[in-house]
Amino acid sequence: MTKRTDPLGRAESLIRTVCAVAGSMSFLDEIDDEARDAGLVRAVALADTPPIFDWLATTFSFQGISDRVARNYIHKHGTASWSAITANEKNAPSCPKLRSYWHFEGCRYDKTSFTCAEPDHIDACPLPLPRLRNGRLNQTAYSLFLFVRDLANGDLVGWIDAQLDGAKGATMAELEAARQEALIGPLRNVYGVSDKILMMTLSTLLIGAREQRPTWLETGTAMIAVDTLVHNFLHRTGILQDCGSSHAYGAACYGPGGCAEIIRTVAGRIDTRTLNPAFPRRFARFVQNAIWRFCAGDCLNLCNGNRIDDRLACQINYCHLHQRCGRIPLKTSKIDAKTAS
Repeated sequence: MTKRTDPLGRAESLIRTVCAVAGSMSFLDEIDDEARDAGLVRAVALADTPPIFDWLATTFSFQGISDRVARNYIHKHGTASWSAITANEKNAPSCPKLRSYWHFEGCRYDKTSFTCAEPDHIDACPLPLPRLRNGRLNQTAYSLFLFVRDLANGDLVGWIDAQLDGAKGATMAELEAARQEALIGPLRNVYGVSDKILMMTLSTLLIGAREQRPTWLETGTAMIAVDTLVHNFLHRTGILQDCGSSHAYGAACYGPGGCAEIIRTVAGRIDTRTLNPAFPRRFARFVQNAIWRFCAGDCLNLCNGNRIDDRLACQINYCHLHQRCGRIPLKTSKIDAKTAS
């Protein structure tokens, strides 16, 4: 196969088309609406942690299930809240796992069996009190609470400001990466949250509450959430192959040369103001979201496993990318099995 002089040339061409046909031109408005409805704009302006915590805890509970099911469960049973957990903490829980963020590791609470790592304390433990969908979500809520209390001193806005101010980079790309890692790195250790969900939630928070905080906007717009749809798009189109970056879905997507880096680099070549003058010039989060919308079943519903047999090249000849797409089957990828484990 002839080596491409510009491995990102075809990627840019394909992704430009995707942005035009699948990108939401109201994406910024949608983020602003969510931030405003959740009270995030006011909370950030007042450095008021509880509303931000409540929104984060609720958003994290949408992992691993459809939005509709999660939303219905929350409507019926509620979610974890800063005020309720704070009230319970005043009673000084006896469980040693709840002493601090660092003690909490290995809680292992399971809702179905009502068991945990400290069975002698479970009957009086406040952690199971929120009627969340499963025990993992209870652990996530408490882990996040302890993180905010013990590492952020109860001030999430101040912590974010300090983390971003301390990030350094010789180039804009390095600075963006450093700022993201300054936030994602510590939060990655909160129980039950992935890079994907952290990127999605923090991006919304940073963009939606950007007023008087340009650094928040720069950081939020550069955040990219890679799920299987986005990863598989980059594989099927041949973009990963062109860039010499074939890898299994997972941590490698956020590593050097991975999916996030490829999308971020291509996004740097696309001036999204040509699509919507209200957009910032560089808007990697929008570019990633456009790819997701191109694939998702409830959006354009083109590049996904329901429409394409993973063992074969894509046969959707009316697709906007068909003539330029690599149409590489997923199942024939020569990825070391150890990489995928």
